[in-house]
Amino acid sequence: MAESTNPILLVEDNRVNRLLLARQVQQLGYAVEAVENGRLALELLRRQPFELVLLDIEMPELDGFGVLEQLMADPQLRDLPVIVTSGLEGVANVVRCIELGAEDYLQKPVNPILLKARIGASLEKKKLRDQQRELVRRFATSEVAQDVERSGFSLGGRHVDAAVLFCDIRGFTGIVEANTPEFVIELLNTYYTLMFDAINEQGGVVNQIIGDGLMAIFGAPIPMPGHCARALAAAIEMQTMMEQFSLECEAAGQAPVRIGIGIASGPVIAGYTGTQTRATYTCIGDTVNIAARLEAHTKLALRPILMDVRTHQALNGQFDTEALGPMQLKGKTCEVEIFAVRTST
Repeated sequence: MAESTNPILLVEDNRVNRLLLARQVQQLGYAVEAVENGRLALELLRRQPFELVLLDIEMPELDGFGVLEQLMADPQLRDLPVIVTSGLEGVANVVRCIELGAEDYLQKPVNPILLKARIGASLEKKKLRDQQRELVRRFATSEVAQDVERSGFSLGGRHVDAAVLFCDIRGFTGIVEANTPEFVIELLNTYYTLMFDAINEQGGVVNQIIGDGLMAIFGAPIPMPGHCARALAAAIEMQTMMEQFSLECEAAGQAPVRIGIGIASGPVIAGYTGTQTRATYTCIGDTVNIAARLEAHTKLALRPILMDVRTHQALNGQFDTEALGPMQLKGKTCEVEIFAVRTST
């Protein structure tokens, strides 16, 4: 019995052929839905999921070539396996179908043994592609997964304007020394759950986690209007949630957990770095360096959230901020104009 969850879609204008081929597929253990032309097939494919399409070529309203072209142009459907079943002869027709994305080509009348083998092989390939896509989504953000699916993977970067956010836990070394590894892991899991929720809600991409620190990008890989305001809104929500979490910690007799956040905005080079076998989505540039230095400077400034002047200017007075003046940040040759967010802490 077949293991596919969703039915196979059979697209065939000849009623007799449609009934006979549907019966063959059902005898192999697969559920089948059948339609008589390409237009109806596309309507159905956009309404519900299918495991595979058995597609005739010569049909009224929209032929098989037209269906293949539209499937290729649709990001949601282009990976759906299609086996062409046609009475058309000639290598040119077979080549055209394959070039348009068909998985295979079976000549009518369809041999049942070949049909079984080709359906099985096509579904196995789909299963592997689905597993690969799931792995990408599990170990990357949804935005990065969408970027890979839309544009494909290649090492390199492009110039974009974005906001970069760095965050880490204050006094984390002391927390590690004073507690068991199990406690520290649970603390980190809770911390990241809260931080990811605040960042994801504003459309940010967490692209780097190192110990208790994280880096997030707003405005890449998907362009984002108002990315500076979104980054700051995320930072304020992160700070608010950690304040609430600290109250729970103190009520349980544990030390409060504090964080520091630095935000800078401007031009960066964003893309995939690493090798063809292991890579990560990240961004580099002076904007990134400033954000990291601002996060570290929160310890000296005694402010939980700091930002650079470009971020402050982009906010247009949307948030309650205060100017801290130009300061010399570690590793920077020139002073940086710094602004803080007024919070309850």
